[in-house]
Amino acid sequence: MAKQVKKQKQELPVILVTNDDGISAPGIRALVEAARGLGKIVVVAPDKPQSGMGHAITIGQPLRLQKSTQFEGVEAYSCSGTPVDCVKLAVDKVLHRKPDVCISGVNHGANHSINVIYSGTMSAALEASIESIPSIGFSLLDFSIEADFSAAIKYARIIIEQVLKSRSLDKHLCLNVNIPAIPEKLIKGIRICRQAYAKYEEDFDERKDPHGKKYYWLTGEFVNFDKGKDTDVWALKNNYVSVVPVQFDLTHYQLKQQLETKWKF
Repeated sequence: MAKQVKKQKQELPVILVTNDDGISAPGIRALVEAARGLGKIVVVAPDKPQSGMGHAITIGQPLRLQKSTQFEGVEAYSCSGTPVDCVKLAVDKVLHRKPDVCISGVNHGANHSINVIYSGTMSAALEASIESIPSIGFSLLDFSIEADFSAAIKYARIIIEQVLKSRSLDKHLCLNVNIPAIPEKLIKGIRICRQAYAKYEEDFDERKDPHGKKYYWLTGEFVNFDKGKDTDVWALKNNYVSVVPVQFDLTHYQLKQQLETKWKF
């Protein structure tokens, strides 16, 4: 009987949890709660906010890992590096193996459409995907530190369970999940979507510091150019959780074929 119990414990899936808002952010605590009971959870997350870091890695300076007691009953470490650094260090120095799934978030604020390019949350998930680790990035469309994560916890758990059941579907599986910032009872369900063509129309506000020196502050307005009803932006606007399968292969295959046909060298 004891051997059977030991075997069951060994067979629990290993779930790596990370984020870009930092190990103290409420969003990562919500994600840990969403994953409780689904496997052995290990947290490796930045020791400070790293939003907008994209796929940056630390070069030329040391990386440090510190044990953390942020999460009751969960092995956790804070990392001085970026979200991608966290995934790399977790695999090589903490787990000494690839986890069965990597989950990133819950990010404070949207990561739909073009945001996926800049997002540290999604870059951590994509880094795992590169290493053939099924991964999911979660974001809640609420920047507030007092955001209500109850709906995010519910739907994150549903999606994590689905990924754990279908890990053999694609060894590079990576999902970008966004949850609307509305009460849980108003969410209509989950939609599998494509990434909308939308972006920020940016402007740099010119200002002066107290010493009279000029500096610039990035501002802008989010504009959706995509009117399709199968996009993440449409789903979120219509009170659905959006799930977009993403990939790290940036090749434009249709254009590649056209260039091969039309360009002569």
